[in-house]
Formats: sequence, structure tokens, C-alpha cells
Amino acid sequence: MPDVDKELAAYSRLQPGLEADHMGKWVLIHDETLIGLFDSFEAAADDGVGRFGRGPYLIRQVGAPPITLPASVVFFPLVHA
Repeated sequence: MPDVDKELAAYSRLQPGLEADHMGKWVLIHDETLIGLFDSFEAAADDGVGRFGRGPYLIRQVGAPPITLPASVVFFPLVHA
């Protein structure tokens, strides 16, 4: 997931300003660029899918703690045994 790591790093760089001015908003980050601020996850997701298809891109709520997904959710095997 190196592309997602870049988006997370971009969010970290932007985080102080976002938290000062946009607490609670949802951000869409693609290609290390802040694409937009949204009032809901759904609005951010609609814009992200419309612009970038399946991604990768990052949607995150400003000020919310990071979410850790279990390995079973993150890992999708290509071949089933």
C-alpha cells in the first residue's frame, strides 16, 4: 500500500492547519494533494469515486483518531486455496 502511505503522509503534513480551521470536516486527498473538504464521508466518497474511480485516495475526518483495520479486512488474497 505505498500509495496510501503517501496520502497518509500528506494528511500528516496538512493536519495542523486542517485541525485549526476545519475540525470535523472530511478531507479527500489524492496524489498527495488536498482535493476537497466535505461535510460528510458520503460526499467525500462520491467525489473521490467520481474523480478517481477505485483509488487509491484517502478520506479522513479532521481531528478523528486513525482507524486500525484488522489484517483480515486489509488482506485480500488473489488465489483461494
